[in-house]
Amino acid sequence: MILICFILILLALSSAWAEKICLRQIDGEIVYTNLCGGEIKKLPIKKSSIQLDFSKKESFKYSKDELEKIVEEKSKIYGIDPKLIKEMIKEESNWNINAVSPKGAMGIMQIMPSTALLLGVKNPFDPVENIDGGIRYMKYLLDKFNGNINLALAAYNAGPNLVESLGRIPNIPETINYVKRISLRYNGILPSQSEAVTKRKSLPIKAIILSDGTVLYTNREDIYIWSTKQ
Repeated sequence: MILICFILILLALSSAWAEKICLRQIDGEIVYTNLCGGEIKKLPIKKSSIQLDFSKKESFKYSKDELEKIVEEKSKIYGIDPKLIKEMIKEESNWNINAVSPKGAMGIMQIMPSTALLLGVKNPFDPVENIDGGIRYMKYLLDKFNGNINLALAAYNAGPNLVESLGRIPNIPETINYVKRISLRYNGILPSQSEAVTKRKSLPIKAIILSDGTVLYTNREDIYIWSTKQ
């Protein structure tokens, strides 16, 4: 009788534990996670039944100065550093308001169609709509990941559910490089392309041993930073 009671207690405890922690294969790795039921936090935005409008894709003409002004105005509204958004735009589309990625991301901040619908962005190629939606989405991600910029950037690139499940930047080369490049420029470690070209002229040439044993001679500061052997 005592043995039976003990077994029943173990089963109850095991059941309770199983509801809290489970094993899932994410990004090719076995991960312990409490997100066993695939819980999804909804964006704090109103629902919309609008359809995306592609008819005005070529009708918007903005200078870079005008686009930067839009970024500054919208960033102020949502309480985000405009410098971060500018670096994201540089990485996402290089300020091309008509950009379309192979995966279908659209516009200056490369918003996916499903995200555009959730954000209420009717025309992703309208830079005002696109920038407003992209900044609102980044604000949501920053709040979701407690102000951790790197995790928010990773979520913008790879999706918030994957980042939340892992609790870290996914082991995806594209996402790792995306976060790395934006973070370096945002923190002033890696200069912009125009500044870098000027600065490299005065940098000394160093021999860098790459991970595969290749010896690379370069004066690129970003390779200095990220090389594991110098």
